[in-house]
Amino acid sequence: MNLKRNVPDHDERMLLNTPFHSRLQKACELNEWEEWKGYKAPVIFTDLAQEYFAMRNSCGVFDLTPMTKYKIEGPDATAYLDKLMTRNMTKQRVGQVLYVIWCDDEGQVLDDGTIFRLTDKRYRLCSAGRHMDWLQCTAPGFDVEIIDETAEVAALAVQGPTSCNILQGLGWDGLENLKPFNITHFQFGETPITVSRTGFTGDLGYELWMPPHCAEAFWDKLMEAGKDRGIMPIGSRALDMVRIEAGFLQAGVDFVHAETTVRSGRTRSPFELGFGWLVHFDKAHFNGRKALYQEKTQGSPHQFVKLDVAGNRPAEHAFIYNKHKKAVGSVTSAVWSPITKTNIAFASLETPWGEAGTELYAEIYFLRELKWTREMVKCSIVEEAAYNPVHRRAVPARCL
Repeated sequence: MNLKRNVPDHDERMLLNTPFHSRLQKACELNEWEEWKGYKAPVIFTDLAQEYFAMRNSCGVFDLTPMTKYKIEGPDATAYLDKLMTRNMTKQRVGQVLYVIWCDDEGQVLDDGTIFRLTDKRYRLCSAGRHMDWLQCTAPGFDVEIIDETAEVAALAVQGPTSCNILQGLGWDGLENLKPFNITHFQFGETPITVSRTGFTGDLGYELWMPPHCAEAFWDKLMEAGKDRGIMPIGSRALDMVRIEAGFLQAGVDFVHAETTVRSGRTRSPFELGFGWLVHFDKAHFNGRKALYQEKTQGSPHQFVKLDVAGNRPAEHAFIYNKHKKAVGSVTSAVWSPITKTNIAFASLETPWGEAGTELYAEIYFLRELKWTREMVKCSIVEEAAYNPVHRRAVPARCL
């Protein structure tokens, strides 16, 4: 087992800049930033509505560089990941991306992320949180090298209906034939760039992974290629809107990392988050297997649901009540969807109140002219995401 941390030296009190920062700073007219895993990240550039509709009608570009990235390599890399993840990792092909979750010994979710199988013995694990300590604890006995390569890989999400056309403008012929959750490679001058058909928007889109030294030059070429197809940089606020529309959960928002919680009952299992399809009992062992198998046979104490909320006021942080006026859960994420004209919420509910057809109400407070108003608004449980266009999965990709 070999473990390395490649993190740039810096004053821990200062935020790092990504390799795209000079371009982001120039475009960020509102100068609104936030901290993202030690990096300075834009919240909004110019106008929330413009950024939102860029991803839905044309193309939005989001700087993914702060996302934690681990290179996992060695003869035992597959066996190691198969023990770590709840999903059967032996079935992943080279050039394929899998969505995964991993749990502690109690079957509680530590985090979710994506795993890229780059070669037969080399993987890249991407996640919102930092997990080197946990990766280290589970690595003894495996011939595997784990390297934190976050600072060594610059990344962009290029998302929206015109994304394929824009990238083709860089001379990337054949990109339209890339299947969802697959990987390919293109050249930018002398520099190889890895391209995956993945994203957090629920639309046609790609994620690009490159060495930091070419980041600024690539940004300039990308913006030039997309200037006639509505390309624009987008911040975290617009991205949050589209990921809720697409039905995607966010770590730290819709669930908390089991490794960092201090209060009993605040963690969630894969089954409680609707991720039972990611738990594969057809393999011999993985972290949390015994606890998860027991939960599968006995039932889960909580259910995660998508809600269609009456009215147009987002049910942010609302309590959810049953027909007997008893609080049975709370909202974790909420948004009014401009493109689907629906009021969406995610909620974690006590079992059995997450069953389809259950009569539920959201307690919403809003301020109007210095007066707070409380409304009990009816909610309906829905199975599908509010936004799920056909062109998201089409092969060849629809080019606009």
